Amino acid sequence: MIKEDYIKIENLDLPELEVYRQNNEVKLLRANEPEPGIFICESAKVIKRALDAGYEPLSILASEAIDEESRNILNGIKDVTVYMGDDSVLRELAGYALTGGILSAMKRKPLLSIEKIIQDKRLIAVLENVENPTNIGSIFRSAAAMGVEAIIVTYDSSDPLYRRAERVSMGCVFQIPWTKTDRDTDYLKVLSDNGFATVAMALSDVSVNINDKRIKEEKKLAVILGNEGYGLKEDTIKRSDYVAKIPMNPVVDSLNVGAASAVMFWELSRENF
Repeated sequence: MIKEDYIKIENLDLPELEVYRQNNEVKLLRANEPEPGIFICESAKVIKRALDAGYEPLSILASEAIDEESRNILNGIKDVTVYMGDDSVLRELAGYALTGGILSAMKRKPLLSIEKIIQDKRLIAVLENVENPTNIGSIFRSAAAMGVEAIIVTYDSSDPLYRRAERVSMGCVFQIPWTKTDRDTDYLKVLSDNGFATVAMALSDVSVNINDKRIKEEKKLAVILGNEGYGLKEDTIKRSDYVAKIPMNPVVDSLNVGAASAVMFWELSRENF
């Protein structure tokens, strides 16, 4: 059964649907400034993980031909406006066929401080100027799979709640505590002050193998991953406690940051699985 108390969409004129038409996700992020903004969840699995993490849905947009998993999500949500229409109308509205036939506009949560996010954690990751939402999503998924406990995203990185990042992560962006730095935050100092050793993932004359015993023996460790094009900032590399690289065939000098994160996280956690 589908909810009976939904609003039937027969055209695209409803102003309440503008949030689903909005392709500028930065604009959604800033929609309620100075309060937290809005983000869009796509697919039943991603929506369920967001709900389980305590995010508040503002509305639901669904196809009348939704699949069973999406229908279960829909029927489990109370006191939220639901808009439904046939696939052709929704495709015109969203610009593409909906994954699983369901979207949800949700309210962001206030971001916690770095100190709060890393409290009582032993293994965390830092994403420094990682710009591609696909890579953000991939890193979060690998982190969740390998036991990384928290993630810090620098101010110049893509946002983990962008739709593409959520989809690629399969909703894992909602399973790991994370926060974003502001432009003036010296995150390396904050980590050092809180007892974390740092390992910069970079090609350098002083790089050690990722299986270096000293890295694995650190009680609290932050793995720092950098930009897709130029990697980490020189200052970050110089100030980190270790610089590490993944050994590989010399015909290729490095991996995509998403793939590199998975290898490093696995190396650090493989004895736990």
